[in-house]
Amino acid sequence: MGSPTNSAQNGGIIGVCNAASAASCVSIKITTFNSSGTFTAQATANVDYLVVAGGGGGGKSGGGQPGKYRGGGGGAGGYRTSGFGPSPLRGSAIPVVRGTPVTITVGAGGAGFPAPCASNQGDGTPGSVSTFSSITSTGGGFGAMGNGGPGGSGGGGSGNDPLGSPGGTGNTPPASPSQGNTGGTGGGPDASGGGGGGATAVGGPGPTSPTGNSSGGAGAPNDITGSAVTYSAGGAGGNTPDVAGTANTGNGGNSGGTQGGSPGNAGGSGIVIVRGPSATTFSVAPGTNSTSTHPGGDKIATFTVSGTLTIS
Repeated sequence: MGSPTNSAQNGGIIGVCNAASAASCVSIKITTFNSSGTFTAQATANVDYLVVAGGGGGGKSGGGQPGKYRGGGGGAGGYRTSGFGPSPLRGSAIPVVRGTPVTITVGAGGAGFPAPCASNQGDGTPGSVSTFSSITSTGGGFGAMGNGGPGGSGGGGSGNDPLGSPGGTGNTPPASPSQGNTGGTGGGPDASGGGGGGATAVGGPGPTSPTGNSSGGAGAPNDITGSAVTYSAGGAGGNTPDVAGTANTGNGGNSGGTQGGSPGNAGGSGIVIVRGPSATTFSVAPGTNSTSTHPGGDKIATFTVSGTLTIS
């Protein structure tokens, strides 16, 4: 009969959990030895996070003529968080091994379709993923001159279809809680495109007129840094101002504006923010990223570009 295998078990949670931040919880792992072996301790820290992907680019306005059909707005980058922001969207804090660098990816925003172009083709491009440890947020879907693209939030469909092109599916691939919503449907032939989906709402439907516009789905406020900022709003579709998504918000880009054949607008890049207990020390690279201390003592690391985080 062989010897029993040594095993590592997750133990219970000890200490006090601050209702405002799961990062203040302390976890213990128990290792059981039923035979001789080697024990190497790995200290961990529970941290909260905000992981926002890049927003999708908007579709162009079509036909090369004023008054013709309009493209859809870009979908918002996927929005995933713990401890902060609207409660239905909050996940759980996660453990990070102290002293081991964690790679963080900040997704780029998708490009708007590069008009002028008199053809019926004019999809933007999707945003790129953002990642932290086991958490991945998907880039926003592209705003379209056809069906909107799927993504963290879906891109808006175009007004270049007799029945209106559907918006792209949000929360793709599925995450729990949901990372985003579906894009709006286009308004029909020679009409306006739908708005891109946002973190807390679907994109607005496109009006039946090419001179109308549709709203992007609303984003989500988050105060992980101590100050509330709204992230992951969908881009507007149809006959809308030429506005790109703001950098490090994950917002979708608006569709091409008031002139026929106008290019779509780029989505905003994503952002990753990590918040840990006051007893931790955060080191980030490269230096473009930053660390700070919340007035309550928690440590905060903000990543506006990809890099690494080391917690000690």
